[in-house]
Amino acid sequence: MREELVNLIKKAIQNAQKEPPEASLAKGGKKLPKFELEEILVEHPENEKYGDYSTNVAMQIAKVIKKPAMEIARLINWKLEIENWKFLDKVEVIEPGFINFFLAKKFFLQELGQILKQKEKYGASNIGKGKTIIIDYSSPNIAKRFGIGHLRSTIIGQAIYNLYKFLGWKCIGDNHLGDWGTQFGKLIYQIKKEKVLLKDLTIEKLEKLYVKFHKQAEENSEIEARNWFKKLEKHDKEAKKIWQYCVDISLKEFDKIYNLLDIKIDYCLGESFYQKMLKRVIDEAKKKKIAVKSEGAIIIKYPKNNIPPSMLLKSDGATTYLTRDLAAIQYRLKKYKPNLIIYEIGADQILHLKQLFLATELLGWAKKEKFFHIVHGLVRWKHGKFSTRKGETIHLEQVLQEAISRAGKIIENTETNRGLLKKEKEKIIKMVGIGAVKYNDLSQHHSKDIIFSWDKILNLKGNSGPYIQYTIVRCQSVLKKKISTGRFRLEIYLFGLEKEEESILRTIYKFPEIVQEAAENFSPNLICNFAFDLAQKYNLFYNLYPIIQAETSEKKEFRLALTSATAQVLKNCLSILGISAPEKM
Repeated sequence: MREELVNLIKKAIQNAQKEPPEASLAKGGKKLPKFELEEILVEHPENEKYGDYSTNVAMQIAKVIKKPAMEIARLINWKLEIENWKFLDKVEVIEPGFINFFLAKKFFLQELGQILKQKEKYGASNIGKGKTIIIDYSSPNIAKRFGIGHLRSTIIGQAIYNLYKFLGWKCIGDNHLGDWGTQFGKLIYQIKKEKVLLKDLTIEKLEKLYVKFHKQAEENSEIEARNWFKKLEKHDKEAKKIWQYCVDISLKEFDKIYNLLDIKIDYCLGESFYQKMLKRVIDEAKKKKIAVKSEGAIIIKYPKNNIPPSMLLKSDGATTYLTRDLAAIQYRLKKYKPNLIIYEIGADQILHLKQLFLATELLGWAKKEKFFHIVHGLVRWKHGKFSTRKGETIHLEQVLQEAISRAGKIIENTETNRGLLKKEKEKIIKMVGIGAVKYNDLSQHHSKDIIFSWDKILNLKGNSGPYIQYTIVRCQSVLKKKISTGRFRLEIYLFGLEKEEESILRTIYKFPEIVQEAAENFSPNLICNFAFDLAQKYNLFYNLYPIIQAETSEKKEFRLALTSATAQVLKNCLSILGISAPEKM
């Protein structure tokens, strides 16, 4: 609908520019002069009394042609060809120059019918048909337990994946594991130093060894660690064997967390996967004179972009993150031919990714505009960020299990708990607990830092996952008593709608636009905002009016349809967010 209104306004402006010259607005007549606008904004007003859509295009034009905005707004309104628009009720012009559009009730009711017909496909589209997007997300480091900080990349990345798939894109999720680098030289050194048997290694033991190395690090141990990584890169059998043990132990740990979060990523290609490709990348960079020698190392300079140089090869012959990331890009471009590659990585990687995208462009592989960094803020303490090296972190499994435990206590105190089987109850408790953690994160803009707080991260009330889940269960409870046929008559509007019913109708139809906006801005929080707003409006309506016992059969059928549509759209929201919707709660 928004695009249709933009086109309607464009046509009205064109018509306003076609009047005879003597009628020019510049001469006091009724014609608009020629001008250029970057875009015409049509938005939803915060206050519903100002209509369903509003545009400030008259004020935009006024700045360009230096004429009163109200005069321009009236002229555009006069030229709007709305006679054949059966879905527009009225258009009004208000100070200081807004044009407000009010949709007809018939439009809302037809949209309600579309929701009931399309169900889980409502809001989906094929605008991405024929396009491919790669999303690089989660990417934990081997030999470390999943920290709370890794939650953000994992669930934001999955939500972006779900959004684009919902819009018809071919989505490829890649879990780019940190399974290579100097940290493995440090681990191997520490394992050898303490004479730890490989069969005794656990993820907890590996993490402690890593912390111990940094607490006791001396110049000699740093040199020895670098030497061990050099051996690893040269396929030393002992180094490779220890490394493989670390990888296998870590992958088991990661799978446990992914299962808890109900996350499935298409590919899990660690940095080690690209090891055989690194020489080719370095040689190409040298040949194209992108890379130069500097103090024994090989670096890439970015003199025109005011960005510090990045290192392709260290002076001791070891490769770097940049080398491996460039190899990953080359592999992805050749194998998948993507239209867009998205990196869901924290703010501390901003410089690295700028260097990576520019290096890709300098190598002539792809324009930097083909790549986008979704920068998520940190989950941190009040006094600073988490640090595995210092042993200051919160393990994600601990948070998830605590969330499930707290959800269990809430479910135990509900009336519906009495009729639940043990397995059914456990399933619901997990859905509510995990949903609370996911929603708490996704409801905040990805760029914001989150100060770690048990109470906030495990919030089960207010604008929360459990509140949305509860609203869906409430809707389903009504529908189980009396299933709607979805065959309500459009003439229902003749008897008049309650303002709370109309408020739901004037919210629910926005869902397809919200989905597209969330994808364009890589902002799952917009889906959360919409879901919370819709849930609040439905619960207000539910508490004020009877549904099954409505005064007339027409009202009952309409309210059942409204309930069914609300449940469906809220389910679609949670599905995009990667949150399950329980049948009972």
